Amino acid sequence: MKTNSNIGDVNNPDHWILGLFYFNKNDQRSFPPKRFKYLGWTINFANPYSIFAYLILIGAMLAIFYVLRN
Repeated sequence: MKTNSNIGDVNNPDHWILGLFYFNKNDQRSFPPKRFKYLGWTINFANPYSIFAYLILIGAMLAIFYVLRN
């Protein structure tokens, strides 16, 4: 059985936009590890669920900031 080694290869530079944004349509993970695994995880911008989770996180932070300011 032949496998595609590029599916979850976060070290492949073709899957990074400007070296900052991970974009791999073949990788189903929402939050794959960063290139340097000790730095944590990143967002797979090709996965719509991860973009939704990112927007929810940003919205929650903005809501907390708004509540604390008023």
